[in-house]
Amino acid sequence: MTRRPPPYGKSVAAVALVATTAEVLACPELDEDMLAPWERRRLTDIRVPARRDDVVAARLLLRLCASRATGLPPRDVAPAQRCPGCGRDGHGRPFLPDHPGLGASFSHADGLAAAAVGPGQVGIDVEPLTRPPGPLPVLRRLLPADAVDAARAEPDPGPALLRLWVRREALFKAGFEAGFAGGSKAGRDDVRLTEWTDHGRGAVVALAGADEVLAPLLSSGPAPPSGR
Repeated sequence: MTRRPPPYGKSVAAVALVATTAEVLACPELDEDMLAPWERRRLTDIRVPARRDDVVAARLLLRLCASRATGLPPRDVAPAQRCPGCGRDGHGRPFLPDHPGLGASFSHADGLAAAAVGPGQVGIDVEPLTRPPGPLPVLRRLLPADAVDAARAEPDPGPALLRLWVRREALFKAGFEAGFAGGSKAGRDDVRLTEWTDHGRGAVVALAGADEVLAPLLSSGPAPPSGR
């Protein structure tokens, strides 16, 4: 579990959490009624109950991250979303209207949820360890060819390709997709990209953000703390 930082406006640290959907929905600090009306309206379009639970869990986990980054109760945090393409609200990259200096990101996949909040741009992605990588033509189109070739040359290429994919998604969500190079520095001097495996939850996770933002989060070990 990530230690709660000082209140916003003093010394804000990045906060990243990974959990199973069941863990989030059972968390006493969180409840679905925290979601905004526009979020609940979007849930009505989800017909698969398990996927609906994943979406709810990711949105609640984002509130918990924001709570720990700002010092506010989770219920007092009000994330929003805005699409950088069309400029409309209600979809696209999440943000915290009351805290413009903080970036926010969340992810969900097959019983897993992840979220991150921190100064500047941040992005997080989670996938099940057992998920096979996408079709090779798609991977080659979206990932650097040399990185794909190197992953395919490994004894077990599936997990290597999956790690590449979550790194790319984390960078995309943070707005750094143009700098993807597959490494810890994401091809840029000011961007930190890290990936880790949560074996207990069967998850592979990637986190992207400004180097000075993620460095304190990584200072206690090779990967950020995960879960609660």
